[in-house]
Amino acid sequence: MNKLRRTLAAFSTHILGQLLVALALGAMQVFAFSPFEHWWVLYPSFIGFFLLLQQVQKSTQRYFLISYTFSIAMFIATLHWIYVSMDLFGGMPIAVSALLIIMLCAYLALFPASALWASSRFLWLSDTTRYLFLIPVFWLISDWLRGYILTGFPWAYLGYSHADTPLVGFAPILGVQGITLAIMIICGALTLLIQKQKMVLNLALICSLLISGTILQKQQYSKPQSAIRVSLVQGNIDQNQKWQKDQLYPSLFKYLDLSETGFDKQPELIIWPESAIAALEIDMQLFLQPLSIKLAEKNKTLITGIIGYTLDDNAYYNTIIAIGKLPVGDGYALTGKNRYQKHHLLPIGEFVPFENLLRPLAPYFNLPMSSFQRGTEIQSNLQSGSTTFATALCYEIAFPELLRKNMSKKTGMLLTLSNDAWFGDSIGPAQHLQIARMRAIEFARPLLRSTNNGITAIFDAQGKELGRLPVNSAQVLSTMVHPAFGQTPYQIYGSFPLYVYCLLILIGLFFGCKKRKKV
Repeated sequence: MNKLRRTLAAFSTHILGQLLVALALGAMQVFAFSPFEHWWVLYPSFIGFFLLLQQVQKSTQRYFLISYTFSIAMFIATLHWIYVSMDLFGGMPIAVSALLIIMLCAYLALFPASALWASSRFLWLSDTTRYLFLIPVFWLISDWLRGYILTGFPWAYLGYSHADTPLVGFAPILGVQGITLAIMIICGALTLLIQKQKMVLNLALICSLLISGTILQKQQYSKPQSAIRVSLVQGNIDQNQKWQKDQLYPSLFKYLDLSETGFDKQPELIIWPESAIAALEIDMQLFLQPLSIKLAEKNKTLITGIIGYTLDDNAYYNTIIAIGKLPVGDGYALTGKNRYQKHHLLPIGEFVPFENLLRPLAPYFNLPMSSFQRGTEIQSNLQSGSTTFATALCYEIAFPELLRKNMSKKTGMLLTLSNDAWFGDSIGPAQHLQIARMRAIEFARPLLRSTNNGITAIFDAQGKELGRLPVNSAQVLSTMVHPAFGQTPYQIYGSFPLYVYCLLILIGLFFGCKKRKKV
């Protein structure tokens, strides 16, 4: 046994051993997110990593290298599924796809690695201050930067993993990053407890966060309204055929056949997914106008994804339109206002930066409809009857601040349309659904998520699942949903309280450094 302990000790102090441990601890974080949802994995991951860093001399290149290794392993394990779109639909060799994923994760890893390294620069700080204040704040700042720079990639925030824990009570107050902050503080407190430092303080801190989250979780921030019947249609159209001209009407007839199951006289909202109509809206008027009249006669409203196009500036938009029974004076028209144009576009998928350089390099940079224009940042809610919808198209659901800017007290539901068929049977669509669910909790609104091949689902205003459809199936999800009016603190203030908290910590750090220089 003593020999084994000496071997492990030697392994953990050698650079190669430390890198391997960092790789394992970072990679295991993928199991905290959907579809695995073992949220508790984050705690041994961070605690083990913090203890590992204590064996590395602070403020050295090795400290950054190990932090970077931990971070890149975390991102590769969590985001490896992006390769599917490159492999199946982008025409890239596997080696090139793998290299691009590694490059993306290498870039993303710079943010948390820099945060961890920066926290080590203040050698005079106590472990308590570093673990409970500095590291959590620097981690939040790195997340915000990652979600903003180069259009941002705010995927895999730690808070998403805790939707079924007491900490989720912080989401309507501070958003998903409020949960992230609580997770990082608890990880720091547990690390200190293992080292038997400030036992009472750290136990009290952990208990207070868990109790506060539990109490907040029971609060009601919105008031349910009269229920409406909603039917989400999942067409399961083959992604290889979706954009072929001869498949347009077979796909539309499939959606119509699935929707006909509810074509009675009862009021109903029918929702088709992103780009369900894989054609220009201007070219589909002979289809849309008669369908709108027929739906209105049957007391139905259809919301669907389509490709918008404007003649004036020759611009294409990833668009959502509403047809059928609409508010008086707001019937369907090609220039009607009851529509949404996607604002936050997905790089490569919907626009190609440096396209003159990149498009000739590989078919991946010429994916269908990869030259969209941005819609305006703030747009009117879609409306169906007395219900209004704050809308996010696909990737946009990962940007809560964008959704927040488009909400009011009278926004009744959240609506997101997507097409995750680009990512096959990978874990990506499950992570996407997990992110969407958090928006329902943050804003205390029901969320409707309609997708081409899954995962189509509905959540109530508390984030509880009301139903979902199995992936890779053509089905309809129908249920009664209660719109909800009101405002959560997060809807009103956004991340401002977290900004103030981080600013106060940084100010305290500044004056602490200044005071130390005078001594």
